[in-house]
Amino acid sequence: MRLEDDIDERLFSDDSADNLQGVSLLRSGLKLSHLRMIVAIEEHKQVSAAADALNISQPAASRMLTEMETILKAQLCERVSRGVALTAFGRAFARRARTILLELREVDRELSALKSGTGGSVFLGSVTAPAISLAVPAIQQVSAAYPGIEVNVRVETSNVLARELLAARQDFIIARVPDDLNPRLFNVTEIGIEKACLIVRKGHPLLEKPVVGLADLPHYDWVFQPAGTLLRRRIEELFIAAGVALPSTVVNTSSILLTTAIVCGSNAIAPVARDMAVFIADVGAQAGDVRILNTDFEIDIKPYSLISVKGRALPPSAKLLYDLILQRSRMLSPD
Repeated sequence: MRLEDDIDERLFSDDSADNLQGVSLLRSGLKLSHLRMIVAIEEHKQVSAAADALNISQPAASRMLTEMETILKAQLCERVSRGVALTAFGRAFARRARTILLELREVDRELSALKSGTGGSVFLGSVTAPAISLAVPAIQQVSAAYPGIEVNVRVETSNVLARELLAARQDFIIARVPDDLNPRLFNVTEIGIEKACLIVRKGHPLLEKPVVGLADLPHYDWVFQPAGTLLRRRIEELFIAAGVALPSTVVNTSSILLTTAIVCGSNAIAPVARDMAVFIADVGAQAGDVRILNTDFEIDIKPYSLISVKGRALPPSAKLLYDLILQRSRMLSPD
């Protein structure tokens, strides 16, 4: 048995007929606010940041941490150079706390749906390309068949979405598992490869060239996703492999709206998902002044997947959308 599994048993075992541990914890003073606090500490890695997230003072947060450690009779955190790190006991407690909070959220969602007569709500996160090619058509299907379902969509990078998924702010995501997260935490079904391209404004000097190579690109301003994101890293790898200098003038943003605005108003170049580029180029407004460069190289990104958290069942409305996205991905697959 793994250490943290053993700790789970010690902290939360409920198979004693004489004294159920969960009841004992509640009688000892464990509260929902404690559960929210340990989850916030795990997310933010600092007691002060966790306090800010919960809109309480740092002294109050410190008192809550002390209360939790007293109730559980275990040290939950230890100080590190830039804040705090959860101990094995803390990680086990945070994992169970997150599950409890999620279940309470699902109770609220289900009861609200029953009271209002609607079909519930779905929280979906997606990277850019599948948001357009997969999520939008599936959402349209769900909305037509079940008008009462409310779908909440967030388009962000995989790094952000995966952490939101673990924090139960998303039901499932269309993204990739970041390298710094344990893949065993997730259910992963690969559904597609994201292709990217370079966009410029209408009338850009590079459009006069029938084919653009990497050597033509470093002299212009660039709009990149934040450092460390997959698309940014892939572009940098292409430059390095070709022995071409990296662009020196760069604006970093994850906003496609800001990216488009900068490209349309300057000679800047931006890498974006091809599906997004085609969509923007077809728009009749100023955003439609975007053009796709014809390059002598391909920009293929690591495959994206449908991702959910292991051990966390999808609500019925989320499962419906999940299945429709999976079905559409298979229809679009070249196989």
